Amino acid sequence: MRAFQDHTSQELADLLRDRGINPTAQRVDIARLLLYRRIHMAAEEVFRLVNSDGPHVSKATVYNTLGVFAEKGLIREVVIDPMRVVYDSNTAPHHHFYNVETGELFDIEEHTMSVDGLPPLPQGTEVEGVEVIVRLRPAAETVS
Repeated sequence: MRAFQDHTSQELADLLRDRGINPTAQRVDIARLLLYRRIHMAAEEVFRLVNSDGPHVSKATVYNTLGVFAEKGLIREVVIDPMRVVYDSNTAPHHHFYNVETGELFDIEEHTMSVDGLPPLPQGTEVEGVEVIVRLRPAAETVS
């Protein structure tokens, strides 16, 4: 499969249409940025990169588009904490390592870990998915 960066604007527009998303020029630009490789980006990073050659996408459009893309399953929202949401182009089930010092987020393949013993679910609900974020920091140096 080709990388999305190699896809034409028309192909990206068709992909968006297939997901029920109106393919505006701004949405196609954001799709090109996010969907061509496995990437984790905060909305501010998307805003900065999509406008790197001059402002043409508003901050509101970036935030709204990310919300639509997440709702339609093109990307995933990963809530690191209430003040930090990262958008993940890998929509396959998986978990994350989060480096609290650097802010970097790394994928953990789902098959490399399991979560057992979920508590009883509230009546009338079912599990949609389980996402684990393992928070990391540099190891303390040991004294010999």
